[in-house]
Amino acid sequence: MQPALFTPIKIGPIEASNRIVISPMCMYAAEDGTASDFHIQHVMRFAMSGAGLSVLEATGVTPDGRISPACLGLWSDENERALAHVLASARRWGLPDAKIGIQLCHAGRKGSTPLPWERGGMLTPEKGAWQTLAPSAIASGEGQPMPREMTGQDIKDVIRAFAHASRRAARIGFDVIEMHAAHGYLLHQFHSPMSNKRTDEWGGDEEGRLRFPVAVAEAMREATPKHVALGARITSTDFVEGGLTVDDAVRLARELKARGFDYVCVSSGNIVQGGRPAAGPGFNIERAAKVKAESGLLTRTVGFIAGPQMAEEAISSGAVDQVALARAFLDDPNWAIHAAERLGVPLQGSRHYARVGPGAWPAASVSRAF
Repeated sequence: MQPALFTPIKIGPIEASNRIVISPMCMYAAEDGTASDFHIQHVMRFAMSGAGLSVLEATGVTPDGRISPACLGLWSDENERALAHVLASARRWGLPDAKIGIQLCHAGRKGSTPLPWERGGMLTPEKGAWQTLAPSAIASGEGQPMPREMTGQDIKDVIRAFAHASRRAARIGFDVIEMHAAHGYLLHQFHSPMSNKRTDEWGGDEEGRLRFPVAVAEAMREATPKHVALGARITSTDFVEGGLTVDDAVRLARELKARGFDYVCVSSGNIVQGGRPAAGPGFNIERAAKVKAESGLLTRTVGFIAGPQMAEEAISSGAVDQVALARAFLDDPNWAIHAAERLGVPLQGSRHYARVGPGAWPAASVSRAF
């Protein structure tokens, strides 16, 4: 019997060849938001991986929407041209059925941060720091930048920026566009009562706190052609008392479904510093299953998917429709091919690497034991 993990799946207007997704991962290799040669090899290697879908890193819709000065952006013609070149290279050399998406993001109060290997304090103006924005003037943690509370005009500008970036992403030729509404970034900041203390129409009760992410979703839906799949990463819990819970995730998923979104990817945490406690394998699966069951929207989950068997069980049980992995693919870009071998499925990788395919390299079992 074919393992469920390796069955095709319709994601709105597109079809992925299997249920494995390479999750967006910040690479800190852009300049003024513009993709570099690093991105060519990075995206290309995942297009060769055998995963049904790979999604590019959180991409700022404005310069102040980036997480760090070296994060990817999609607000200018230069950004668009560079990403178009990256995607064209990946299409040329990647697997013919590989689907490629992009995640659009505004970091809000979690922007203007130093690179991971330059930690040790706040980003300085000499290194490109900028004034961050947020629903309320509350820092994300001790020693973090103090954001400026957004005005009504700021809110309208960011909504338009998500729409403009969606149009650019569609022109470039991405198969999937994903709205980032989790991990403590701006849309999550508006949704969570931990970070949104506004008393106007953009805050207050649950309906008010949902108004901004829903408005962004509507703008993105209007800007995204019907042949491109549209989804969102959402949070299933803030992991703090008084924060968002899985019931809030169900409500947001229903709102997105009503506006023509094709899927949600269910994650969790990070609305405050230390806001994702240590958790075991598959720690988001149970909450993602609830979102799927109660929203009726195609659901993906992410977070410590510990190997092919766990991924297979998550899909075959009906808990979720797709699984997303991040660092597992950084560690092993051929994770999908190796998972197929483990589950007894032939999965053809790039023909340029056919000499190490299943049965083609006698030393494979010895090499992979180390």
